[in-house]
Amino acid sequence: MRLGSHGLDWEIKPFPFKVYPRLEPLRLPAALPAPLMDTFAALGLPPPVARPAPLDLERLAGVLFHAAGVSRVKTYPGGGRVHFRAAPSTGALYQTEVYVVAGAVEGLAPGVYHFGPGDFSLRQLRAGDFRAALARAAADDAIAGQPGSVVLTAIYWRNAWKYRERAYRHLFWDAGTMLSQLLATANALDLPARVVTGYVDAQVNALLGIDAGREGALAIAPLGAVGAAAPASPAVAPLDPEVVPLSPREVDYPLVREAYEDSALAAEAEVLEWRGAWQTEGPFEPLADPTLTRLGPPAPEAGRTLGETIARRGSTREISGAPISREALSSALHHATAACAVDVAERLVDCYVNVHAVTGVEPGAYVYNRSAHALVRVRAGDVRRASTFLCLEQALGGTSSATVFFLGDLERALARGGNRGYRVANLEAGLMGGRLYLAAYALGLGATGLTFYDHAVADFFSPRSAGRAALFVTALGRSRPAGSR
Repeated sequence: MRLGSHGLDWEIKPFPFKVYPRLEPLRLPAALPAPLMDTFAALGLPPPVARPAPLDLERLAGVLFHAAGVSRVKTYPGGGRVHFRAAPSTGALYQTEVYVVAGAVEGLAPGVYHFGPGDFSLRQLRAGDFRAALARAAADDAIAGQPGSVVLTAIYWRNAWKYRERAYRHLFWDAGTMLSQLLATANALDLPARVVTGYVDAQVNALLGIDAGREGALAIAPLGAVGAAAPASPAVAPLDPEVVPLSPREVDYPLVREAYEDSALAAEAEVLEWRGAWQTEGPFEPLADPTLTRLGPPAPEAGRTLGETIARRGSTREISGAPISREALSSALHHATAACAVDVAERLVDCYVNVHAVTGVEPGAYVYNRSAHALVRVRAGDVRRASTFLCLEQALGGTSSATVFFLGDLERALARGGNRGYRVANLEAGLMGGRLYLAAYALGLGATGLTFYDHAVADFFSPRSAGRAALFVTALGRSRPAGSR
């Protein structure tokens, strides 16, 4: 990587928005319902609600804004502008696109829509109720009875411009972080929500009218309480809407397309068989250890609403290295690893933590034991220099108060889920990383995702990390105020 000749061609940097020039925008409401629930409560599994809120256009707009909307715009010297989004994205490239399949959303005609964060609008791609078609593709009858679903896709080139073949992993990291905010927002607005990872890819891509060689569906998020099943869907005729090119030219990275195609499911029966394979054994837990470092109970409340937390979230550029409290680390890890509503078994991913400055916890490398809510030491002593190196020699990896490495059991993921198991592992890492982000910002801390040397990370945590692969890294600590030293 150090000796590679790859450079960024700024003349062909992809435009960060997908534009349908001939489709009329439907402006979403500007007055949004605020997610006023405490952030920690929103990050948990929602308790049963006697009367869930109806999914209307205002609540749908609130979910879309807090998961994928433009949160602020920054203009740089020379006139360059960056439209920062509510959820983080690797390299601020924002390759994740959002679509809505609506059937019983109050105030919105049934149809398939593309969400445009730039002008906060929906554009209708198909008229009619296609919930039954989406339910059939996912082999999930409940989808046909829920008012609507959000479908996340990714445009490969938008991320591959910088990260080349590694973009494939980033697609699922970023989708996971976005889904963490979508689920939390839906929870705060009393909307049932879940994530579906198994579906017939070709059918979903055709429903959205996307070019599967350039853009592919990553996950489905059904929203709202289950009601009467939708009627049979209209025929899914081919679509070929005009789309503004992202760049004057694109560079093809075949491995990204091939990895997507090789992990696709081809029929409903295959979806059912694939989903059933995840129920064959219990979740993995790190081995117990007689010398656990108990973290103590997490804070019962964050003290910030989810809306406030998302509004202040942003990747931290500098971390001071100052200590954080033991309770802060306890709370962040607890909420990052809490269960969430996904259609397949979780816990393919474990947290390994390099502690640099946490009050009451000795510096060193640890693995987090979820069931005991405790740290198991892998090695003792100052590991700041090692953390910096592991994070692609980026200073933030070592100046943090703690750096969390998400390592996945890929052998188990592939054995149970085939090539698609790799998608699930990376998506789970993204979901956990997204919740760690939100927990950190809710506590008044900063956080940022980092790239890393894959094998070096797994080797560093050995022998505890045997059979694990590095998937995602998040550094957290106290942000250094701009201009201070």
